[in-house]
Amino acid sequence: MTKTSSWPDGGVQVTSAPAFPDAAAYASERARHSALEVVDIRAGQAAVAGPYDNRVLFDVNDDCMRMAVFEGEYRWHCHPDSDELFLVVAGELRIDVAAGATLTLREWQGTVVPAGTVHRTRAIGRTVNLTVERQGARTVFVDPPPAASPSTGGREPV
Repeated sequence: MTKTSSWPDGGVQVTSAPAFPDAAAYASERARHSALEVVDIRAGQAAVAGPYDNRVLFDVNDDCMRMAVFEGEYRWHCHPDSDELFLVVAGELRIDVAAGATLTLREWQGTVVPAGTVHRTRAIGRTVNLTVERQGARTVFVDPPPAASPSTGGREPV
């Protein structure tokens, strides 16, 4: 039987600076929707009012698909055991890689950040992206950022 969902929980409302989850909370989140459930992702992202919301939508085999809606920048981190696929569906996303590159993704562009790569994401305005990574992917936060991190001042991203 096919079910339809219209985003019943309305998302996390954040009114001040984004409250990012810790590594354990990020890894323990489970899919909000089951197989054969039709989900209106466009309506779901439109319902997000705060500056940060990242949720697991679906589990697919040993991986999961997340939807991130955010403004500003996320922390430097890596996933030691999982590649991370990014697909931007609205806005512009910059991915700074500790090795020195900055990738720029616009609507309907994607890339894969290999497992173990230290990176951070920066939304240019409100950005919505879908990611695919291993379920329960371990996250290691890196503070301060690596010495080889790119300078964003006056530098043109790739």
